[in-house]
Amino acid sequence: MQGSRIAFGPFVIDPAAGTLLRNDAPVAVGYRGLKLLAALVGRPGEILSKAELMDAAWPGTAVEEGNLTVQIAQLRKLLGPSADGGEWISTVPRVGYRFVGATEQLGGAKRAPLPLPDEPSIAVLPFISFSSDPEQEAFADGLTEDLITDLSRISGLFVIARNSVFAYKEQAADVREIAEDLGVRYLLEGSARRAAGRVRINAQLVDALSGAHLWAERFDRSLEDIFAVQDEVTGKIVEALLGRLRPPPPRNHPKNLEAYDLCVRARRLIDDSPQTAREAHLMLTRAVSLDSQYAEAYRWLAMNHWMGWVHWGEPMEPNRGVSLELARKAVAIDPNDAGCRWVLANLLAYERSFAEADAEFARAIELDPNEADTWATLSDIAVLAGRIEEGLEHIRKAFRLNPFPASWYYLTLGQAQYAGGEYEAAVVTLSRDETYRTGSRRFLAASLAQLGRLDEARAEVELFLVGNPHFTIRQWATTEPFRDDATLEHFVDGFRKAGLPE
Repeated sequence: MQGSRIAFGPFVIDPAAGTLLRNDAPVAVGYRGLKLLAALVGRPGEILSKAELMDAAWPGTAVEEGNLTVQIAQLRKLLGPSADGGEWISTVPRVGYRFVGATEQLGGAKRAPLPLPDEPSIAVLPFISFSSDPEQEAFADGLTEDLITDLSRISGLFVIARNSVFAYKEQAADVREIAEDLGVRYLLEGSARRAAGRVRINAQLVDALSGAHLWAERFDRSLEDIFAVQDEVTGKIVEALLGRLRPPPPRNHPKNLEAYDLCVRARRLIDDSPQTAREAHLMLTRAVSLDSQYAEAYRWLAMNHWMGWVHWGEPMEPNRGVSLELARKAVAIDPNDAGCRWVLANLLAYERSFAEADAEFARAIELDPNEADTWATLSDIAVLAGRIEEGLEHIRKAFRLNPFPASWYYLTLGQAQYAGGEYEAAVVTLSRDETYRTGSRRFLAASLAQLGRLDEARAEVELFLVGNPHFTIRQWATTEPFRDDATLEHFVDGFRKAGLPE
């Protein structure tokens, strides 16, 4: 998971991490600018055509050549003169641009090793599907995710979240390297295949420190027994790591395997874009029609409706009421599912039912302290309540459980940093490639504005409004579940300075 860094003068660019440093201090550079700079320094001395550069910064998008000219001018201003007083980027008339400085390849940026937790720590690597069939792949992914969920509910274990382990899907990597990246001692590996009404699963538990195999087994069962096999695998791992067999609390399993497949595919699409969210909506609606007692499908359908009106510009009603109704139904079907609990808690906060929301968050953590999404969501709610340090602590815990998380984790962290007055840190966080295409630009613009970098802030506002044309400060302020007036005013002040519409 390490990317290649390139040094030039006092700068170090890390394209994989989406960062630019000057004398080890972060430099705020926009997403397009970083892509252009990475392309140029990656081929020093070579002439890169305008078409190549526009392809690097705007892949698959038709844009005016003037956009490239503006970005190059901003990069030159940001970098300043080179050691000899010249420019780092030279213009080749009618052709393109060339990076003229000396560069040095530094190799991967080495992150500080994550300390091992006190309790036994494990990551479930994506199970391999020996087939090109998308349905087989979805089945293997679903098995992986279910094992993560079941293990994370066991008291006494530290379990890495789904997003982080799927960063290693279809990647050849040494188990010791993976364990070091994730900060765990044990890894579960395996493969899965279903055919002719049967399921074949191979699984092995590895001690990454010694390389020893603690447990391995092959299962060949009827497809109808898949969830019993999951329970058996979970039990064997718990027995190996904790020295005793300790089954998790009973969990609601789907009765219909087609509904299960649809839910597995849909939960990957929910927060990517409005388009994928609509696709997920169709899948989840079909899933609950096939299995009316499938709690997880109701949970994700509730989130789908909530994101529609909070993030994707859909009408508030009936989405707001429908999302809460679906979340309550999910909890009623499976009160032991921490995921259902945190989703309900989040929706209750948006209803300003704060006491009930706090109780649901507490219950979710009690059921599953390893559920990283709970901590990340709780961070957001705590920050809006004015409990900034608590919010920062929660999002840091979420990142420890999920070192390579979904894009919205960075939005949540950047929002918390802004709320705490850490504007430079917020700019670095919110400029990352992972989150830069989300709605986080409004917080990036506010952070830049508070630093007095108004031209950059207004450029970010312009880009944000392209994807969010109906955004207003008033509507946002009345929608978000603020409990602290000073925190609300702090955000509104930044939005106004950046030039977001009232």
